[in-house]
Formats: sequence, structure tokens, C-alpha cells
Amino acid sequence: MDQHYLTPLFQPETIAVFAGKSQDPAQQTSQAKALVEALTAQRYQGVLVFLDIHTTGTLADLAQTRADLAIIALPSAEAIEALEVAGRIKCRAALVVSSGIPVDVAAEMHRVARRHGMQLLGPNSMGFQRPRLGLNASVTGPLAAPGPLALVSQSGALTSSILDWAKQNSVGFSTVVSLGPNTAVDLAQVLDFLASDAQTHSIVVYMEGISNARRFMSALRAAANAKPVVVLKAGRKQAGNEAAQTHSGAIVGSDEVFEAALRRAGAVRVRSFVELFSAAKCLASRYRPVGKRLAIITNGGGPGVLAADWVSEIGLQLAKLSATRAAELRAQLPPLASLSDLIDLSEEANAEHYRCAIDAAGHDPQIDGILVVHSPKAGVDAAGIARAIGDINGHLSKPLLCCWMGDASVGEAREVLFQANIPSFRTPEAAVGAFGNIASFYQNQQLLQQTPPPLSTLAKPDLEGARLLIENVLAERRKVLTEMESKALLSAFHIPVTHTILARSANEAMMIATQLGYPVALKIDSPDISHKSDVNGVALNVMNAVGVRDVYNTMIQAVSKLQPDARINGVTIQKMASNKRGRELYIGLVTDDPFGPVIAFGAGGTMIELINDRAMGLPPFNQFLARRLIERSRVNETLDNWRGATAVDRDALEHVLLRVSEMACELPQLREMDINPIIVDESGAVAVDARIVIDNAPASAHNYAHLAILPYPARYEQIWPMRGGGEYTIRPIHPDDAQMLQELVQNLSAESRYFRFVSSLKELPPALLSRLTLIDYDREMALVAIHRETKTGEQGETREVERIVGVSRYITNPDLASCEFSLVVADDFNGKGLGSRLMMSIMEEARDKGLDEIEGLVLANNPGMLKLMKGLGFVIKPYPDDPDFKLVSHAL
Repeated sequence: MDQHYLTPLFQPETIAVFAGKSQDPAQQTSQAKALVEALTAQRYQGVLVFLDIHTTGTLADLAQTRADLAIIALPSAEAIEALEVAGRIKCRAALVVSSGIPVDVAAEMHRVARRHGMQLLGPNSMGFQRPRLGLNASVTGPLAAPGPLALVSQSGALTSSILDWAKQNSVGFSTVVSLGPNTAVDLAQVLDFLASDAQTHSIVVYMEGISNARRFMSALRAAANAKPVVVLKAGRKQAGNEAAQTHSGAIVGSDEVFEAALRRAGAVRVRSFVELFSAAKCLASRYRPVGKRLAIITNGGGPGVLAADWVSEIGLQLAKLSATRAAELRAQLPPLASLSDLIDLSEEANAEHYRCAIDAAGHDPQIDGILVVHSPKAGVDAAGIARAIGDINGHLSKPLLCCWMGDASVGEAREVLFQANIPSFRTPEAAVGAFGNIASFYQNQQLLQQTPPPLSTLAKPDLEGARLLIENVLAERRKVLTEMESKALLSAFHIPVTHTILARSANEAMMIATQLGYPVALKIDSPDISHKSDVNGVALNVMNAVGVRDVYNTMIQAVSKLQPDARINGVTIQKMASNKRGRELYIGLVTDDPFGPVIAFGAGGTMIELINDRAMGLPPFNQFLARRLIERSRVNETLDNWRGATAVDRDALEHVLLRVSEMACELPQLREMDINPIIVDESGAVAVDARIVIDNAPASAHNYAHLAILPYPARYEQIWPMRGGGEYTIRPIHPDDAQMLQELVQNLSAESRYFRFVSSLKELPPALLSRLTLIDYDREMALVAIHRETKTGEQGETREVERIVGVSRYITNPDLASCEFSLVVADDFNGKGLGSRLMMSIMEEARDKGLDEIEGLVLANNPGMLKLMKGLGFVIKPYPDDPDFKLVSHAL
């Protein structure tokens, strides 16, 4: 059961091919001819069996045929018949190579495959390749060379183009998969397989769209946690949305949302397929950078300056040698060398000078990566310099990239760098961009590790009050909240707002303004007006009662004339904010299809669309994610001491973002929201104006189903008494538990480790450890039992430490109705009731997810586990595939 469910598809031992009458090519379709030619052009490591649905014979004859995978290249009606035959001969996977199959026919194929329990790639797929198996089950061209990259593409034409480009550039693949519209096995499932595929070291994806954001993000996060993932996406949609009712809806486009989703998933986005492979090659190296400081070593000022310009352009930092390193290096370089910003070795530089400079940069803690830019010079051995760089590369712990400019005279040098596995580029901009991808990967991996709960650790919001307010507005068949209602909703989540009172007449406005104190701001209050300033519906710094009366009357008349159909409730009065050096910012929320709520942050005010400053992130947030969101905006530079103004209270701003994240998680009815402006200074943050658009929540919005990333399920935390005294906590696992989980495995007895992992491993490999602790809580769950122990230090001081003493886990099966479990308990905690409690807790969580059955494999010689299963009411049966195991199952 530990074998991936797509193994029969991508790692078949026997393949049944349905391609028409192979002995009569005239009766085959063009795709069938191309497929048969591709399958037989090289030696496949498994067994190929060619079947014809019209002449196969009796069912008794079919019963003698066994295959893992059926490959079908037939007209659609015959393809459905072939799927039925494949099901009868117990194929566990099928590939339908075709194009132009309509939705209804594709749906019928899906039903047939489901009925027989087959995983179906297709229809409308161009097939796949597994070069190490010698398997070319595709019509995308000749079999690619073997290599560590996996390619997944949603375009058959682009798959062929990429393979052709890769052949000319010596790029090899572990797997190539061409997906198409209406395929049953989708992008998320293929990513899930590649994440666990030992042949694949990094993954490149070309995609045009997704249907299920939660499933895509779940698979992408798991894959990016295991190995580098680089994505090229087509279809950059224009951001403007004329139907939007808020600034957020108008300026946040789907492409920026997709970028934010990739960033949060730990993947890297590129813009061209040439960049796709250069990024994958860099990321698949053994380097793991820790920042974005790039040192540039060059033998010519011009190319070095071009590289340095691009460093600034894409948001990296030009790294400089420390004074000590620079002084040591200067003595080893030619007299004309310069170390002020670039490491310019001058035109006299030879291989030894390059070696010394790379060594100095490699050992300088102020530098995260190194780019060597070489221009051809008369009498300089470019290939010799490349060989010297290749020799020192093995001793570096930082990314090393090269740019060998020119063409005719540097061909040998580029070949030397290629053989040394050093990424080499023809232009400085391309090389700097490749390092930018490496830096982005590191930064995005930090975001990937964050698993915040839906509610922060701040004071609990008034959820019932907020939901009641929304229900009342929806009951009135309205979707746009008034300013008063919007601010009330913000207040329910403890977001500071200006004190605002609605006036329905000029006299009432004067009395309210006098009580609040001057100066005041007046704003039209109407559910039908999105942007008040567009209809002269805002007046600031009104200084006295006469001014309030005149402004009120003038505003009502102007708005009624400009927008005669608008419902006007009156005019709101609020005291002008006194923080004169505060920064006007904007926090917004939009609902994207398919990613759900997205939070935007940037510069605010009336020119928000013109300034176009926005950084975006997917909720839920924690303080780390809120801080990173602020740092990605352009306005971030003005938040510290700036032009005489003191630095703002960043903690207060982060708290507001956390509160907005809470709103996004807990209120699935939210569609759009503007807090603009929110004024922040050294004393805090206050929302001056707010506008919120709501709608009825979909029926599936319970349990945070409206979010693309499931929050940390803190609701499953429980404290239980321990048999024999003491207590322990059961809670969901999170990435910070990695070290404690490793210690649990290291301290298990050899027998316990074998019972759990069916292996003699003494500790978890880093990739597996990461995989077990960073989970998405959607298709899988792991609960850990935490015991607090008091330990005495060397000096006699006592301290309390936490220890994982047990783990229960389940992973949802492909049928999405059942799950497979595992359980391990520390040896010194056996017999204290942990095992049964962990199992009951994980079963309760699986039941809460709507699963019907939980099952697992237990070694037949593990009496303790079998006794526990029997005591919990599990059904115990022999496992037909292996007599050493028992299959245990329990209906939920």
C-alpha cells in the first residue's frame, strides 16, 4: 500500500496496446500509427501486448492477458469499448491518446474507468514518456534523453516544442507528461506522483489553468517541499475589472493572484520556456542559497555594469567583499583590478586570478551567490579559465553561475562549464535572472513552511456579532455594506476605526460635528456609490458648524444630480485624523476564481489605481507572512524614518493584516473589501474609510473549504490524562516538530522501527522528515502526542522540555472515500493508553472529513498492534498481495 497509486500508469511492467489492426496500418488512425512507431522505436524494459477489440477472441482468451496499463489510440466510440476490455483484464491504469474529444464523451470514459477502478490519463492527452524505461507512450516526438527533470505540460504542441528544444540543448528528462482538457488524471495528481518519484530531482510545469485550487495547492506544496518546482503559465489576464465595486476588485488581476499562490506554495515562476530550464538546472543543483546578495566577478567593466543594473532591476542586492577579504584579495590581483562594488579583475586577468576571486567570494559571509562574467580577450585562454572555475566549483557551498560572452571563441569554454555542471548563460541579464530564481526559491520555501491557524493569538473577535451583521444585510437583499456597517464589521475583529456617526439632515450633521470636535470629514453614505470622491461625496477638514451645514446641503444636491438613482442614507461625520505625518495605506480583499480570498496591501489614498502599488498573499496569515507581505510593497520604503517623519508602528500594521486574514478565514461571505485609507504612524493604525461587498456563502464553505490553503486545525488540540499519572497533549503536527519527530524515531527500538517502517532505518532521511511534518491538513492528517518533561541541566537548573511520544496519521486514498493509517508510540510509553487514544482521535478527524473507511497494513508478527486493532473493533483479514501482512479496516 506504500506504492503510489499512479505507479501502474508511469511505471508499468506490462502494457496492453489498443491501436487498431497493427497488421493493417491502413486501418489505423494517424495518432495510432505515430503511437505504435513511438512505442517500438526503442527497446521497452517491460512487456508490450498488442490487442484488437474486434479480433481479440473470447473472454476466456482475454482472461489470460494481464497488464498494468492500457494504451488506447482509437476513435472515441471504439476507445470506450477498449476501456471496457482493459477493465476486464484488470488493468489498473489507462492512457487514451486523442484530441478534440467533447466533454460528454470524456465524461463517459471517466465513468467507465471509475467503474473498473482504473486511473485514466486522457482523453485529449498526447501521452507521456519515461526515458529510463525506454517507454515513449506519446505522439509528441522521439523519446527524450534520460535526465533528472520532469516536465508536465497542459499543451501538446508546446510539449513537442520543448522536447525539440531540449534535444538541441542536451536536457534530459525522468518523465514527460502531456495533459489536455477533460483528462481524468489531472495536473495535481501528476505532481503528487512526481513528488515521490526517485528518478525526478526537479519539476518543470507548463500550465494554462486549474479547476480545483485546493487540490492543486495541496499537490504543489507537497511537490515543492520535496524538490524544486518551476512553473511557466500562459494566459496573463488583464487586471482591470470594470464590474468591480471596490478598488481591490478593480486592480487585482487573476495573474497576480496566481503569482501569489505559487509563491506561497514554494514554487518559482518564470516567463519563457528557455528560462524554465535554466531555472530548473540551477535549482536542481546541490546549492541552497540563504539570500539575494549576488557578487559579480568580471574581466570587463561594461558587461559587469550590465549585470549590476539587472541586479537592481529585479530586486536583488549587489554583494561586496568585506574590507578584510578585499584587502587579502587585492594583493593577488593585477594592478588595474577594482574591488569597489564589482570584483573587476581587469583585462589582464588569468585563470589564477579568477580562482582567487571566487575563493574569496565563496568564503565571505556577506555574499550569497557568485556570477562570473567573462568577455573574450586576445591572448586569454577562455577554456583554461573555465577549467579552473570547474575545479573550484566542487569546493563551494554557494551558487556559482557563469556568463561567457561572445560566440566563436568561447564555444570550448562553454562545453567545459557544461561538463562541470555549472549553469552558463550568453547574456548577463539571463544569468542574473537565473540567480533571481534561486533566491526566489529560497524565499518561497520560507513561506511554504508557514502553517498559521485561522485565528491569530490576538484577542478573539466577535464572530457571532459579525455573522449576524452579514445575515441582516443579506436578508435585506443587499450586497454592499454602508460605511457604518463596514466599520462595525472591522470593529468586531478589533481593527481600529475612526468614530463615525450618520447624519440624516444638515442640523443633525452640525450637532454631531460639534460633539466630535473640529475639524471633521463628511462623506456621502450610499450602498449604490462605490467611490465617493467620483461624485463629490467627500469633504475634508471642515472647520465649523456653518461649513458643515453648507457642505451637507451641497453634497446631497451634487450626488443626487450626478447619480440620481442612488439610494442616499445621509452623510457620515467623523473627526479628522490628527496624525499629520501618518502614511496613507490600503488593505484590500478580493475573491478569486479559483483561489478564493486574496489579501492585497500597498499605498492608499485617492490615486490608488494610478500608484498601482500592491503586494498580495493568500490567507491564512501569521506575523511572518504579514511582515513579508508588507516588505514586498513599494510603500514599505516609506514606513521607516522618512523625510522627517518617524517610523510607523509596524506591529500595529501587521496586527491589522492578521485581523483581515481572520475575516477572510471566518467569513466566507466576503467578496471584496477596501480599507482605504488606513493611516499608520508611530502610535498605531486606524481605518479611516472602509467598503465591503458580501454575498451568500457556498454550501461547501464549512471547514474553510473556501480557502485554497487549509489553516492549521487548532480545533483538534486536546489534553488527556495518562494511565499511571500525568497528562499529554494531542494536536496536529506542524513543520517545527521535525526535530522532535526525528528524536522519536532515533529512540525507537529496532523492532518498533521495523514494525512502523518495515525497514531497518535508524533515522528519517531529510526529505522524508520534511514530507511527514509539512502536511496540508486536507488530504492527510498527522496527530502527535506531546509530553512535557522536567530536565535538570549541568548547573542544577531545571527546565521543561517537550517530547513527541506518539504519532497517528492518515492519508486519503485516491477514491476520496477511504484513508490509510499508520501509528507509532515511543517504547517507554507503551501500555499507557496512548495508542488507542491516538487511533480514536485520528479516526474522529477522518470521520469529520467525511471519509467512510480507515484501513492499514499490520505485520502478521506484530501481536501488540493486532491486539490494539481488535480492541478498537477493526476487521482483520489476510492481505492477498503479501502473506506477511494483515489488512485491518474499520467503517467510520
